[in-house]
Amino acid sequence: MLLAALPGSARAQAPNPLMAAAQARFEALPEAERKAIQADLIWAGQFNGAVSGSFGPLTFKAINALKGGRGPADGILAPADRAALARAAQAARDASGFRLVEDERTGVRIGIPSKLLPRRDVSSSGSRWQSADEKVTLDTSASPPGEDLAALFEKATAVNPRSPRKITYKLLRPDFFVVTGETPTGRFYRRLAAGPQGVRGFSVGYDKALAPSVDKLVIAIAASFEPFPTGPAPSAAAPPASAGSAPAAPPAARVNERYGVAVMLSDKVALTAAVAARPRARDESGLVLIDLDGTGTATPPALAGEAIGAGEALVLVAYADDAGKRAAVALPGQLTRAGSGAMVTAPLQPGQAGSPAFDRQGRLVGLVTANPSDKQLVAGVAPQRAHLMAGPAVIREILSRSGLALPAGVSSPEMSTGAVVEKVSAAVLPLVCAI
Repeated sequence: MLLAALPGSARAQAPNPLMAAAQARFEALPEAERKAIQADLIWAGQFNGAVSGSFGPLTFKAINALKGGRGPADGILAPADRAALARAAQAARDASGFRLVEDERTGVRIGIPSKLLPRRDVSSSGSRWQSADEKVTLDTSASPPGEDLAALFEKATAVNPRSPRKITYKLLRPDFFVVTGETPTGRFYRRLAAGPQGVRGFSVGYDKALAPSVDKLVIAIAASFEPFPTGPAPSAAAPPASAGSAPAAPPAARVNERYGVAVMLSDKVALTAAVAARPRARDESGLVLIDLDGTGTATPPALAGEAIGAGEALVLVAYADDAGKRAAVALPGQLTRAGSGAMVTAPLQPGQAGSPAFDRQGRLVGLVTANPSDKQLVAGVAPQRAHLMAGPAVIREILSRSGLALPAGVSSPEMSTGAVVEKVSAAVLPLVCAI
């Protein structure tokens, strides 16, 4: 559902005309070529996002970094630049011996840097590739239908006081999760995906000293991973156009849009961050009310009775880009400062202002009021950072002044992340606002 905000915000940031032009040029390319460019940028060490074929600030920044001052920083690859990128990326692939493998033990399709990981072994649950010195290990795994992905996520992220392991990022979606972390001497990346055939995934563990070279390979491996492949493996990308080729005609310019997240109060009103929308009512707290189209039916969430203490574990529900579409995501959070100036530490990205935070009982404890501006990713995932948040008292006050209210949350047993998301996600909506 799209949320329609009323006209009238003079504080909207002007769109970047260079990025808009670069996006139009990029989206005029065939999808296979768009994805090939992003994959090549990974191998060139400039891009650490998802290979989706969608153009955004991360791709824009990566192309300009690749150009290195040769010509304008306009996010556009000239034919000569594209050809040079393809050659550099292929040289990096060849140096690592990177090749797509159909793993008969698990059914997954995944890229293996065979020169780094020449040793292979199998087990009852999957396959293992390992470096000769055993400092880098890649494991695939598969289990039959019936496994609970949310339960596996809880187990993978559980704190063990006897273990020095530190979780640096965790993300749970309905069909997959990602967990990254560190030990005193190493790093690890784990991804599991659920489907009709069961749960399939892979994990990579490596020595911290190898991070400068292996981090890039982890991103490439994650980008190549297909838990339930359909059809033949992708063939090598067609060579880029020569310098004399005419560029494809750009499509018509798109309406510039601002993205955010909103919480449904009724079928006609939602609450979000002021920075994410053109508001019906503005408040110094950074929250605003916006009008809905009147077709929603979800039950509004219950509001926590009072501010929770610093250090409390939270679950944030947001929306993120997934192959060009806005998809719901569950993100881990922690209240780092309570009171009127509450802050939450969470791996938020641009376009996730207004994301609601819930406690482990499924009660609303705040909305993120700041617009995350840092889209830097590590091994394809966002780092934890502190963001301003309006707490229960602020939410209650702005609703009261408009004659609105949320039901009061009552104390109940703690729930898993998956149970919290299932309880509240229908009332959390993506916000798309023309600017």
